Amino acid sequence: MTSQTTVATATSDPGPRKGLRGHPWLTLLSVAIGVMMVTLDGTIVAVANPAIQKDLGASLADVQWITNAYLLALAVALITAGKLGDRFGHRLTFLVGTTGFAVASGAISLSDTVPAIVGFRVLQGLCGALLMPAALGLLRATFPAEKLNMAIGLWGMVIGVSTAGGPILGGVLVEHVNWQSVFYVNLPVGAIALVLGLIILKDHRLEDAPKSFDPLGIVLLSAAMFCLVWAVIKAPSWSWGNSRTLIFLGAALVAFVAFAAWQTRVREPLLPLGLFRSLPLSAGTVLMVLMAFAFIGGLFFMTFYLQNVHGMTPVNSGLHLLPLTGMVIIGSPTAGAIITRIGPRIPLVVGMLLAAAASFGTATLDADSGTGVMSLWFALFGLGLSPVMVGATEVIVGNAPLQHAGIAGGLQQAAMQVGGAIGTAVLGAVMAARVDHLLPRKWADQGLPPLPHDQLPGASDAVAVGIAPVPKQTPGPVAEKIITASHDTFMSGMSLSFTVAGVIALFAAAVALFTKRGENAGAAGAAAV
Repeated sequence: MTSQTTVATATSDPGPRKGLRGHPWLTLLSVAIGVMMVTLDGTIVAVANPAIQKDLGASLADVQWITNAYLLALAVALITAGKLGDRFGHRLTFLVGTTGFAVASGAISLSDTVPAIVGFRVLQGLCGALLMPAALGLLRATFPAEKLNMAIGLWGMVIGVSTAGGPILGGVLVEHVNWQSVFYVNLPVGAIALVLGLIILKDHRLEDAPKSFDPLGIVLLSAAMFCLVWAVIKAPSWSWGNSRTLIFLGAALVAFVAFAAWQTRVREPLLPLGLFRSLPLSAGTVLMVLMAFAFIGGLFFMTFYLQNVHGMTPVNSGLHLLPLTGMVIIGSPTAGAIITRIGPRIPLVVGMLLAAAASFGTATLDADSGTGVMSLWFALFGLGLSPVMVGATEVIVGNAPLQHAGIAGGLQQAAMQVGGAIGTAVLGAVMAARVDHLLPRKWADQGLPPLPHDQLPGASDAVAVGIAPVPKQTPGPVAEKIITASHDTFMSGMSLSFTVAGVIALFAAAVALFTKRGENAGAAGAAAV
């Protein structure tokens, strides 16, 4: 047995805690509560942004920074945070991340300026980066191989529950309390996760765990991730062919190449490139990027469709998305059990095929589609995603050596964040191009006078998120024509975007053919029960 408990942990294990410390299912409960705080924050804050904008008199750019600062910090730090977990123990990094995330949330709720909120959102992202890979590392080290997939499935279910509950809870809090309450929610959740973590979580250190750091590797990888994510975030407003976008993409490429070259020379690299000699691990990473591209990029338009085309409130739109997130909740533990029996390859392929079918089906929706047909495609989307979220995670983490479990967890989360950012940006560019091309024609088809040249960009921006640019005091019949032209244009763009997402999902199904059960999973439960 290669894993060992640190002296500090061993001496803190007397009497009453002996049956609790390191218990696999209680460990799952502890990390799930912490992860729930982070994933809940990912969707609940989006609902609060309009209220923050109104209360603080913030500009659209300010509100975008509230979201982008968190995303940048999270994406940039994930792999480095995984390395910290492998070096200092996943229990410590999980507890630090949980505490820091909750404290940053409380600080945001007390802030009355946009710069302060943005600064604490950066801290939230950094602490979330510590927490997420550590959670997977703890599960990997605690659960025996035959139960790991079920644990990851239940972990995915928690993510589904909190993702589904975010818009609903956020809508209720913003409507009936205030926007600050959206961040206060994390304080009791974080306190519970911290107390449970102190009592239950147990570190499993390996004799060959990393003993040193790679400062230059951290700088190069952080720079590469920052430039890549920043270019992807800004591309919709700058345009993909803009010199600034190309400069940041070029800088990201140079930094990634320099990072890869340095990793072959340093004694204990930040991200051992030998991990990618495992074809299943590499395929799992690519699969996670593609899955997030199709899912998060598509979900971006679902919310605009429900709220701006159908006129739903945030709470009501969250309820209409329950078929999707509900199937993730139901399907994740089921997928974990199936993957344990037959391995990940077939469930992953079938899952991405179902996601592709759901994307193509969603592309057929129109402005008048009813709840029934929407629910059908949303539920199919969730059913397809369940085995992918569980299986791809198991493939990445299970095919990495146990001493690199934190790095593998960071790699999995980074792949999902980058894939989601790229998916949102690329599908957003597809939508924008479609609207720019189609809106003047749809406008003319309704017998409306041509839009003045200086008003066309603003109208296109509004239509790209499903908003009809109806001026105040416009006569009813004219307003109806503007709404029809705008919604028809948006639906055409959404249809094309989901078609692209479906093609990406089909490609992901082909990539899934190269996955297999983790070769190193057998070590997972060396120190468990």
